[in-house]
Amino acid sequence: MSRRAGRGLRIDLHTHSRVSDGTQSPVELMAAAAAAGLDVIGLTDHDSTAGWEAAASAAAQVDVGLVRGLEISTRYGGRVAGSGTGVGVHLLGYLPDPSYPPLVGALSRILDGRTSRVPAVIERLRALGIDITEDDVRAVAGDSAATGRPHIADALVRVGVVADRGEAFARFLTPGRPAYVDRHAADLREMVGLVIAAGGVPVIAHPWGRGHDLASLGEEQLAGLACAGLAGLEVDHQDHDAAARESLRGIARNLDLIVTGSSDHHGAGKIDHDLGCNTTDPAEFARLLDLATRNAAAAGRAAPTLVAGGG
Repeated sequence: MSRRAGRGLRIDLHTHSRVSDGTQSPVELMAAAAAAGLDVIGLTDHDSTAGWEAAASAAAQVDVGLVRGLEISTRYGGRVAGSGTGVGVHLLGYLPDPSYPPLVGALSRILDGRTSRVPAVIERLRALGIDITEDDVRAVAGDSAATGRPHIADALVRVGVVADRGEAFARFLTPGRPAYVDRHAADLREMVGLVIAAGGVPVIAHPWGRGHDLASLGEEQLAGLACAGLAGLEVDHQDHDAAARESLRGIARNLDLIVTGSSDHHGAGKIDHDLGCNTTDPAEFARLLDLATRNAAAAGRAAPTLVAGGG
């Protein structure tokens, strides 16, 4: 209690560990959250819940509240150049039952898609004259459950082709660049329904980041997703400038969606995404937890609860 006395709760609901593309183990991430003065942290590795158990034990030891979640790779509507059908959208699923069979199956297909494209990307890089191998990628990915482009980027850094992940993506790994390879991603509407059926709460991550805007995820599209069960928008994120945040906050208000804020922390894997650089208002967090309780009850699922902490 003394560590947090005299100030409001600090809640960061979107972070990554080495289970996906972060650079800290779940245990190290919980310790870093405590050191950063966070009261609550959401662990949301890409398409995997493999870090939950270690994070829950560590969070209790350092007196930080843990929201178990994940960030799911999906596609929505339309077309985007170089990446098949649909716009890529990341969906944050908070507190779903990780044993729900349809969710397990969907995540397995997404992870298989991540893994299978690594050799295809390596082949394209080698065709460009870059001497890199799958062993180079495995060396930096370690025991990650979600090996993908960030690990290829890290391997490119290690062999001296680029200075950092950002340069690797800009030169080689984003749609339209010479080493980009498409992969499987779940349908966004279907995944919203799966998260709810698993007793969880679906929130779109950085909806206007990564080149998305009103053209792909405007109020009309978000209203349709809200009718399908979408619960919230990650408004306060480093990819959103002040104008985007104001507009998204207005849309959330119009659609009665939960507003979240977070760092999208990846350890050393992303600059300018320090833990707690954006946070979620405690009242909005309370709405999220209340909805998680109601969704779990309606689904009859044994969904995980908030790990105690936060003073």
